[in-house]
Amino acid sequence: MSDTVQSFEQQLLALFPKQRQRDQYRMFVTGLWQTLSKEYQEPAVIGISGAQGSGKTTLSTLLVQFAQEQGVIAGAVSLDDYYLSQQQRAVLAAKVHPLLVMRGVPGSHHIAQAIADAQAVRNGQPVALPRFDKALDQPIAARAPQQFSLLIIEGWCLGLTAQSTADLQQAVNQLEQSEDQSFSWRHFVNQQLAGQYQQYWSLLSSLIWLKAPDWPTICRWRALQEHQLRQQCGKGMNDIELERFMQTFQRLTEHSFLVLPQRADLVVELDAFHQPQLL
Repeated sequence: MSDTVQSFEQQLLALFPKQRQRDQYRMFVTGLWQTLSKEYQEPAVIGISGAQGSGKTTLSTLLVQFAQEQGVIAGAVSLDDYYLSQQQRAVLAAKVHPLLVMRGVPGSHHIAQAIADAQAVRNGQPVALPRFDKALDQPIAARAPQQFSLLIIEGWCLGLTAQSTADLQQAVNQLEQSEDQSFSWRHFVNQQLAGQYQQYWSLLSSLIWLKAPDWPTICRWRALQEHQLRQQCGKGMNDIELERFMQTFQRLTEHSFLVLPQRADLVVELDAFHQPQLL
């Protein structure tokens, strides 16, 4: 292991300034790994699903480091890293619906590439995992090819099923009511979710769901993330832009509370302060 790579304990220290937080999260990750390691056979792909700002990246980062310290060749990638470029989304928006210019929903990813990468890992082949810069809103250079015994994928819509036609008729927020009166955006996203995304989910050996308390808490968490992004990079959405952006996620996020309790292999309940409890 390179000297520049932080240990599990160093990462805990960087992520959680308070000793109590570190102790709680250390116990949580250790227990979660003990459960996971009994359930999967290498090479494997494990998914972490959870709403905006629920801590998916934090958990995947720590799980990878913990697994590596157990001798497992582990890596992580976000479903966000498979986002289409601005230009590709602009083409999709012109052909299908203007809302598709925004990244996020099923249909805005290189899902075929995501499937190919997961299949490669399961077949013991090296993969060059993609990267996406959210501040630039563009893909950047992929990582160097590597062969993994364990790949952890994190994404806000992992494991979700498509909704019924009846479910799509009722707008869930102002954005749907005013900008998708024909239901064409909702139907497109739903069709995408019903297609190759289900194939992608089927490649997961296990699915972990980070269950947030409710939609208002999720919005508050995501706002904190965006504020940090603006401070670090000088770029990002303002509060009005973020509110509109979040409304594109609301339908399927609320749908997750109905379907993921049955589909997830492991459910982690989060309180309002992100403290996790494995159910």
